[in-house]
Amino acid sequence: MNMMEVDGYKVKIEYDPELDQFRGEILGLNGSADFYGKSPASLRKEFKNSLKVYLEVCEEKGIAPTKEYSGKFNLRIPPRLHSEIAA
Repeated sequence: MNMMEVDGYKVKIEYDPELDQFRGEILGLNGSADFYGKSPASLRKEFKNSLKVYLEVCEEKGIAPTKEYSGKFNLRIPPRLHSEIAA
């Protein structure tokens, strides 16, 4: 997965062969914001535009733009490994 960052917001970038463009999805938001571009420069431009619109909508609706994370991280491991770690 390829990443891009602008103004502290991160985006995962994937290629969409049907559209012959790159698709960006802004991560860590309370909603969804994505955009398309044919080059890194166009992706950055569309990223900024998409983020601006998303933040404006959040402000209008009184919604926090980013997700709140608990700080907890659960990990599943095999019982035998768990036993060994606990020992």
